Amino acid sequence: MPRFISKPFVMSQQLKISIVQTVLSWEAPAENRNRLDALIQPLAGQTDLVVLPEMFTSGFTMNPEKVAEKMDGPTVQWMKAKAAALNAAIAGSLVIGENGHFFNRLVWVNPDGYTRHYDKRHLFTLAGEHKSYLAGRERLIVEYKGWKVCPMICYDLRFPVWARNDVDYDLLFFVANWPTPRIHHWDQLLVGRAIENQSFVIGVNRVGEDNNGHQYCGHSSIIDFNGTPIVRIHDQEAVFSATLSKQALLEFRKKLAFLPDRDSFEIHG
Repeated sequence: MPRFISKPFVMSQQLKISIVQTVLSWEAPAENRNRLDALIQPLAGQTDLVVLPEMFTSGFTMNPEKVAEKMDGPTVQWMKAKAAALNAAIAGSLVIGENGHFFNRLVWVNPDGYTRHYDKRHLFTLAGEHKSYLAGRERLIVEYKGWKVCPMICYDLRFPVWARNDVDYDLLFFVANWPTPRIHHWDQLLVGRAIENQSFVIGVNRVGEDNNGHQYCGHSSIIDFNGTPIVRIHDQEAVFSATLSKQALLEFRKKLAFLPDRDSFEIHG
């Protein structure tokens, strides 16, 4: 079952989203934080939510012991400082070590420092991620400025039951290190998740090459509830923003009331 997180915020019919598509230096957290500093600094006071890629401090490493941090470590502290400076929530995944295990953990930080997290459920077995990390068991729904937001990580995109909108979320997003050879799947699945869940969907991918020789061509996207891309970045390092309308979403769901006809599923850990 999802965990519902609430914190007092002014409700907004509009939410401005900024997505950060960047090169990632291999297993170099401080270098990546410095790079992101420069990219997101101009967003101060200009956005509501900043979304970073998967494992934004390291790239998609199967060497978690080299880069793992604690929840009170330098990257989460950096995220808190950035959220306060930008006056915006910030989210992205990094390697966290906890109780003798490693997690590919998405951390969400509000401007006031309020922090929650989601541990990636679907570990990418083709890369051996399941051998290095412990899978999560719960979805996270964050209530922010009157919006329900469901964050997920990369390989989760291939599993529609896990992403299924049975809690009336408004925005679903995926942070990723999704390689070029399968980028067609990424593009199509993001659109599919938007259409079937009648939700805004965001996908934030990286660019460049990692130390395993994998190429990443971006294609980060912001997609509306009808499956239409609002923003799609191709292979450049860039920050793009878009303003989402809650009213438009609700009117679309009222006009085409498909969600109430969904089947019931039980998800077991």
